[in-house]
Parts: sequence; C-alpha cells; structure tokens
Amino acid sequence: MNRISRRALLQGTAATLACTGFVAGPAGAATPRIEAPVVDSLSIQVVTDGNHDIFISGAQVPGVRVERVRGFRGAQERRVLRSEWGLSLWLTSAKGAEEKRLLLDFGWTGETLNNNLELLGLDPATLDALVVSHGHLDHLGGLDDFLARHRARMKEDLRLYLGGEDAFCQRLSPAGNGAFASFGRLDRTMLAEARIRPVLSEDPLVIEGHAFTTGAVPRVTQERVLPNTYVVFGQQDGAGCEVAKYASHHFTPAELAGQPVPDQHLHEHATCYHVKGRGLVVITSCGHAGILNTVRRAREVTGVEKVHALVGGFHLAPAPADYLNRIMAELKAQDIDFVFPMHCSGANFLEAAKRDMPQALVLCTTGSRFTFTA
Repeated sequence: MNRISRRALLQGTAATLACTGFVAGPAGAATPRIEAPVVDSLSIQVVTDGNHDIFISGAQVPGVRVERVRGFRGAQERRVLRSEWGLSLWLTSAKGAEEKRLLLDFGWTGETLNNNLELLGLDPATLDALVVSHGHLDHLGGLDDFLARHRARMKEDLRLYLGGEDAFCQRLSPAGNGAFASFGRLDRTMLAEARIRPVLSEDPLVIEGHAFTTGAVPRVTQERVLPNTYVVFGQQDGAGCEVAKYASHHFTPAELAGQPVPDQHLHEHATCYHVKGRGLVVITSCGHAGILNTVRRAREVTGVEKVHALVGGFHLAPAPADYLNRIMAELKAQDIDFVFPMHCSGANFLEAAKRDMPQALVLCTTGSRFTFTA
C-alpha cells in the first residue's frame, strides 16, 4: 500500500500561498492509482443541510435533472424537513441493472436525519454501505441514533468507510479563554455493538463497485486548512485514535502529550463517481484539505481529467476575501461543468460564484435531488 507521510501530505501548503497555479508534489512521492468504476447514472439527494428553501428555483440544468421538495400532503401535511448545521447525502448509482446506495455523513443529530429520511421516502434497509468523510460532529453526530433506529433492518455485513485512523480522534472547538468544548469523537465501541465494520484506508478505495474515495488529499496547491477545530492525538479513557496505526505520520512528543493542536484533517477524504460520458463527480463533504487539492487528487488517482461536478461543503465560509478570490480564479480554470455548494461553502462563495462562474453554479437546499446520467 502506498502511504503518504504527513510531511508529504502537508508539503507545499505554506510555500504556495502566493501562487496562482498548481505546484509539483514532493519528489519521489508515488501516487496510488485505481481503476475508477464507471456508472450509468448517479443521483445525490440532500438529506440534511443548513436550510430548506421551498421557493428555490426548479429550473433545469443542461445534463442534470434537478428535483426540489416544496412541501408534503396527506398524512405528512403538518411535517417539515428539518435543517441544521451539518450535512448528509443519499447517493444512488446505477450500472446496468445493478443499483447501489450509500449514505455519506449523518448530520448533527439523528433526530433531523431520521425525520428527513422518512419524509423523503428513503429506506435505510436498502443501503449497501455507509461513509464518514471526517471526524466532525456535524458529519457524524446523527450516526448513533440512526443506527439505533434502523440497524436491525439493514444488511448484516454493513461497512463504514473512513479515510483513516484520524477519524477516531477527539475533536475540540475553542470556547474562549484557552478552554475547549467537545466537537465529536467517533465511537469504536458503538460501531462494534451495532455490528458495523469500519474500513479505514489512507489510499483511494473502490466502494461497492460503484464509487471510490480519494484517500488522503495531499496539500499541493495554494490552499491551506482554514481555522476550524483542534484535535487530540492518542487515546483517553479507552477511546480516541491509536497513533501507532497512523502509518508514517511521525508525531512530535508535544503532539503525543494529549494537548489540543490545530486540526489538519490528515485523513479527510472525498467520495467520487465516474459517470459514463460525463466525467468525475467529486463530493468534498467539507473540503478542509481544499477543493482544488481534492479535485487534483481525484484526477491523479484515476487518470480521468474531466470533472463534471464538484459537490458538497467547500469550507470557504471563513475565507478572507483575497484568499477566496485566488481560489475562485483557480477554480474557474479547472474546466468543471457544475459546482453544487452546500453546508460550509459560505455565502461569500455563493456571491463569488454568481459573479465569476454563474453558468456553473447550482443552488442547493435540504431535500433537493440532482441526477447525472450518461
């Protein structure tokens, strides 16, 4: 297995902030390659996002079927889709007569996730696999309650795909005056009790013969991890991440002392598809490693240059204006047909996209479904 050392993963981040183009990765670093499955169609339904706009435009997009959820009638008339700070996406792909269904991330709460799954008519018993993009509470907070309600009806050999050991670390958010508040920790014991098999891979990995992950995303463009959470390496009270499983990510004694350090999201990964005749659909979920870095990684590991759509959270809400403008300039040069910003992308990104690439921008809201076909 080709592993990326932490030094190689982060190399170039600080040195390329002023650059406008891609820079070469570390000398001698081997890029793992996979044969990306080709699917005939892919639909992405937004189960949980930050808002539900019943008046959002239903205008169609060339090559993409857009479906909006306005409201409910009959027995569901007085119920509504709930929105919260978090993201959860239901992914359905078809290859010939074969269909596969994945649930990517679980939002902040199981209450919202379970409510929306029911209203949208999405049956967890039909899922083939689960995916967690990274170890933040707004992406894994609903997992426990989701499994408590639905696990008994789901397939026995159910796998949860993760980018690596980093997903199990304790995350913290600054609470002021040097204090921290918990921002989530994926619980191994809970997964074991629910008979969920974690699949950890720092390398790209094919999921259920239809999708693939990017694996760890090297930081080789001008992007940097914008301020977000802190992370605690190691285990506390029998839970947390096992540093010995971190391949060649050599930690300093200070990092191993159990103190919170700025989070670099070493193993956050993207979930991707290769849609026949269209190209790659890259789903970043939160994109802490950078959307340019992630797109580059998806291209490199598959050898597929064409990117049809970039979907998910882009984590540009906290970006300073000059930084955002540089990212937008590079994004425009990538020949991406459509961008679907969600979650942490930010109102600033929306305004910039309306200005710089209006033909590519597709607005998103809780409940919307987007279908890509050959």
